[in-house]
Amino acid sequence: MLKNKTVTFVGAGSMAEAIFAGLINKELLKPEQIIATNRKDADRLESLKNTYGIQTTTNKEEALAQADIVVLAMKPSNVIDGIELIKPFIRKEQIFISVLAGVTTQYLEELLGMEAPVIRSMPNTSAKVGESATALSAGKFASEEDTNLSAQLFEAIGTVHIIPEDKQDGFTGVAGSGPAYIYYFVEAMERAAKELGLEEEEAKEAIIQTLRGSLKRLESTSKTSAQLYKEVMSPNGATEAALNVLASYQFQDAVIAGIKRSSARAKEMGQIFTESK
Repeated sequence: MLKNKTVTFVGAGSMAEAIFAGLINKELLKPEQIIATNRKDADRLESLKNTYGIQTTTNKEEALAQADIVVLAMKPSNVIDGIELIKPFIRKEQIFISVLAGVTTQYLEELLGMEAPVIRSMPNTSAKVGESATALSAGKFASEEDTNLSAQLFEAIGTVHIIPEDKQDGFTGVAGSGPAYIYYFVEAMERAAKELGLEEEEAKEAIIQTLRGSLKRLESTSKTSAQLYKEVMSPNGATEAALNVLASYQFQDAVIAGIKRSSARAKEMGQIFTESK
């Protein structure tokens, strides 16, 4: 479906780069089918052109003239100005894919000023290594074909989950922000390892392999996460002692509260955009 499509990225930051790098690496698109544009950072565009062989330009008319799919990848705070810059050059036949956290399809449809297909996405930073968990939600004017075409783009950087838009904020709390929770936990493990006298490199290798093995075990079984951690525990053993300490600090309650706050903040961000229009 992507074979004859041209994709223009409006915004050329790290998420845009992760997506088109995945598309090129998986040979879903040729570099010449990809165009990147931004407001004024010509050095960034030149770097991307040299690295990936894609087309780049700061000329919005030139960037959008050939586009079948337009990926809105500017910062969410710049969405109003960003769309105003491209508005004279867009067509309702184009598919607009948003990677803007908190910005609803209805809001984007209003900004675009036409009955154009809009797809809202929520990838995470694991896109950089082709392992994102991405949620997609279709706007009012997007067809099933538009959604499936968009899913192909994001399958280049991981797994895709097509969900109703009212679940997007919850997905943000769990998966969009999720990598940060893991890294935060790993930081604590690294600090503990250092205090216990382990060398930095050997601790890092041990932690990474422990995470890798745990994820593989989680993937390969129908057992619940609770059953799995109880398998590691033995009565009055070292693991049970550790989990008792975590429970005394209400570790799981803190994680749940953090995820819910992330989700609520995503919803608040969407409301801010709507009210500022």
